[in-house]
Amino acid sequence: MIIACPACSTRYVVPDSAIGVDGRTVRCANCRHSWFQAGPELDLPPEPAPPEPAPPEPTPVVPEPAAPIAEPAPAPAPLPPVVETPPPTPRPQRPIAAVRGAEAVAAGPSPFAHEPPFRPRRNPARLWTLAAVLFALTVGALIAAGAWFGLPSWLAVAPRTFGATRPDLELQFPAERQDRRTLPNGTEYFGASGTVTNVGKDVREVPQILIVLRDAHNRVVYTWTVIPPRDVLKPGESETINEAVTDVPKTAKYAEIGWKPE
Repeated sequence: MIIACPACSTRYVVPDSAIGVDGRTVRCANCRHSWFQAGPELDLPPEPAPPEPAPPEPTPVVPEPAAPIAEPAPAPAPLPPVVETPPPTPRPQRPIAAVRGAEAVAAGPSPFAHEPPFRPRRNPARLWTLAAVLFALTVGALIAAGAWFGLPSWLAVAPRTFGATRPDLELQFPAERQDRRTLPNGTEYFGASGTVTNVGKDVREVPQILIVLRDAHNRVVYTWTVIPPRDVLKPGESETINEAVTDVPKTAKYAEIGWKPE
């Protein structure tokens, strides 16, 4: 494009891209005058014309179907003959018998009676009561038989080792006074020493004493009975007992001492 200075009318040939579409400020090289130079006018293409609407498509013509030919109606079927039904025969009524005043039941067996194949209902409370009575009677009979005839041999019941405690009698056999030794000839013997004291205020009879030797598995391997020197002890009296026995089993490890059961 060609631009001219508005002050000195000097012309310049410049490319369009140097000014741009929006324009820019330029200065004259001759007189140093500055001005805003508008951009070149662009040649815009003409706008296309809107398309014309397409013509409507023709509607196809469908021929109407021909009316059906009416057929003659069939002749009505003949009606069946009327048969008269005889009236139903009345069922005979069962006689009614009065039972216990105002109650009345039908004569003959009732379909709900507990005759076969039906069974009467059972009362669970009555059955449990009967079972409890039978159990109590059985247990009572077993206890009475055991008390009268004793326990059977097949019933393994461990007997009591020592007797009951004696009132006012104290039996003292300290462990340090129990001695087990081997004699020069190789014989094993066991010695025990202790006292029996009456700590009460009445005279007491002294029962027999039982010494039991047990092995490492707490099984009884040897027992013997000691008869005290005195049968009776007065209040405050004490009696010393020294006992020894030979041929003691080698498996014996410790001793238990108490009253002999009666």
